[in-house]
Amino acid sequence: MNWEDDDYEDYVETDPDETFSVTCPNCGADVYEDCEMCPICHEYIIRSTNPLVGKPDWYIWTALLGILAVIFAMLFVI
Repeated sequence: MNWEDDDYEDYVETDPDETFSVTCPNCGADVYEDCEMCPICHEYIIRSTNPLVGKPDWYIWTALLGILAVIFAMLFVI
């Protein structure tokens, strides 16, 4: 089957009016995803790329113990 650009657009559901919002970390207001500054509290919205931000401590410790268990199993189980 040969797909051309016009055929592909018929199958993709896009809504140009659809906007995504995020929560302001300072005041909790819903703001547009592409805003740099919250319109309510005027604080900058900083998006962290760190995957551990916002995770509870038990989650991190469980993940570390799981990794150590796999390493232990690989080294000492023959």
